[in-house]
Formats: sequence, structure tokens, C-alpha cells
Amino acid sequence: MKSYDQIISDLKNKVYSPIYFLSGKESFYIDKITDYIEKNILDDLEKEFNQTVFYGIDTDLDTIISTAKRFPMMASHQVVIIKEAQNIKNIKKLIDYKKDDKKSSDLDLINSYFENPLNSTILVFCYKYDTLDKRKSFVKTLDNKHVLFESEEIKDYKIPEWIESYVKSENLLISPRTAIILGEYLGNDLSKISNEINKLKLNIPANSEITAAKIEEFIGISKDFNIFELQSAIGTKNVFKAFQIVNHFNSNPKENPFPLTIQMLYKYFTQILMLYSVANKSPNEKAAALGIKPFFLKDFETAMRHYSLKKIHRIFTYLRDYDMKSKGVDNISVNEGELLKEMIFKIMH
Repeated sequence: MKSYDQIISDLKNKVYSPIYFLSGKESFYIDKITDYIEKNILDDLEKEFNQTVFYGIDTDLDTIISTAKRFPMMASHQVVIIKEAQNIKNIKKLIDYKKDDKKSSDLDLINSYFENPLNSTILVFCYKYDTLDKRKSFVKTLDNKHVLFESEEIKDYKIPEWIESYVKSENLLISPRTAIILGEYLGNDLSKISNEINKLKLNIPANSEITAAKIEEFIGISKDFNIFELQSAIGTKNVFKAFQIVNHFNSNPKENPFPLTIQMLYKYFTQILMLYSVANKSPNEKAAALGIKPFFLKDFETAMRHYSLKKIHRIFTYLRDYDMKSKGVDNISVNEGELLKEMIFKIMH
């Protein structure tokens, strides 16, 4: 199985495979590889006769293989791309294909193409939001003879690191703290993150830094009133700052949804709780256990001094209770803004 970097490197060097099967739960890299193939293998004139794009919901395996068997016209290759390939009728049956299974006889001719494809065709399957069972004979054929790629979801705690790396690849700079702010608000959807970074790229010079002020100006995430700053205010017991942020959240509920605030605070106090269990470890070991960079360890150690184990367990109860209240359980008329104020008051007192 090849990595994204290996595949892109081969494509740039004009080392092509007759079949690319791009799978996985994270669509970002599937789209990146597909876009490169779609834009760069053929020139504009060649594309007119030799590039076909299907959508899985609108096509079938017979049509795809029939198209793949055509020879290119006035070009060295033809490109056939199937987007949303997970929606092709019978695609699951093909993946589960067994040569000796009588029920699969109608797939024999289709499978034979994967065994002996036309080298002048570049056939690309974009099989999103799912992974393949590597024990299947069909999957083994893909892996052994062609290009099989699995795009794995990136864990939440690795998102800031991914942002730093992606920003660097776009000839920009970003601090670890700013990357965390961006990651916490945009989640782990890499396509969404890259789109926002590209928006920033259009508005700031190359090799300059993406600052919190720039993020606030061009994306709308406040540099002073965000979940990261709320966690910092709670961790340092800065009640005045915490309620300034709470008031901002209540004035901008769409940008600061109550469920996301609870989710992030639950994660934050889980990390503080974890710090108790590794209190005797080295700073690097502590940071690794919390899934943070050592740079941020002091912030969590400060919070640990302010919140005992007993208090943290009570906080988890508050978070669960107010999550249920926001969903209408034991709550008739109190809105989310008031619930947030009550919850933060209880956490900090």
C-alpha cells in the first residue's frame, strides 16, 4: 500500500498505474490525488477525447470497465475517474469477489480486468468514507498489482500538528497555540481546514505568519474570546476573563455552540485528570500522555494545582448534567446562555 507522498511523487515523474483504488474515511487525500490526476495527466486537447468522469450513483461496473477497455485517441493514455465510487451498484460484491463462487460468475469478466488491465488506461476509483478488508482476494490483487491507498482519519489531538505541517507546505508560518485555536474550531475535517488556510493565503504575503488576529479578521474566530482562552481562564481561576468569554459566546451562539463548549471542556478536564496519573513522569512523558506539545504543559500543571481530583470528578458531573439540560432533560425554560453561565460558575467555585 502506497502513501500519499509516494503516489504524488510517482505521478509527477510520470510513473502511472493502470488502476488506482483510493479508499478511506478521510476524503481530503483522496480528493488531492484525484485532482492531480484529473488536472495533470492529459493536456486540455487530450482531455476532450480521453478523460471520462463518472459518479458512482449514475453508473455501473459494466459501463466503467467497457470505458476502461477503450484505447486512447491521439494520446498515450486515457483517464477514467469514478467519483463517489462507494455508490456504484454491486461494488461491495466486487470487493467480496471469490473466483470459485457461482454467485459471482457475473463478476468474472469485470474482475478479469483488474487481473489484466489495459496499460494505456488510468482507472481511478474514489471509494470514500469506508475502509477495505485487506483479507479479501480482490483487495490483495489491488495491493499487489496496482495502487491501493487508504486515507485514515487523523486523531483530534494530531490536528494542530497537521495544521502546522500544511501551513508550512503553503509557505506560511503558524504558532502551535494558533494552530490549536484553528483546530478546535474547525474540527478534524481536513478539507474544511485547508479551505480556510487557503483563504488566509490569499490575504497575507508568502512566508508570513498566520496570527490569531489574521484568523479573526479573515475567518471570524476571535483571538481573545474562544474556547482555548476560556480553558486558560478556567485553568488559572481568572473568573473575570472567563465570564467575559462566556458573555461573548452567548452573543455569538452560532460561532460558539454550547455542545462544542461542553465537548472541549470535557476533553480539557480529562487531560488534567490524566496529568495526575503521570505526575512523577518526565515533562516529555507527561506531554505525550496528554497528547500535547511540551510547550503547553505548564498551563495544565497550573490548572492541576487549582483543581483537585475530587473537584474534577464533580466537574464531570456538571458537564454531563448541563449537557442533558441543554437537550431538555429536567429543564423547562432556561436557555443555553444561562446554562453556560451556571455551569462555568459551578466549575470555577
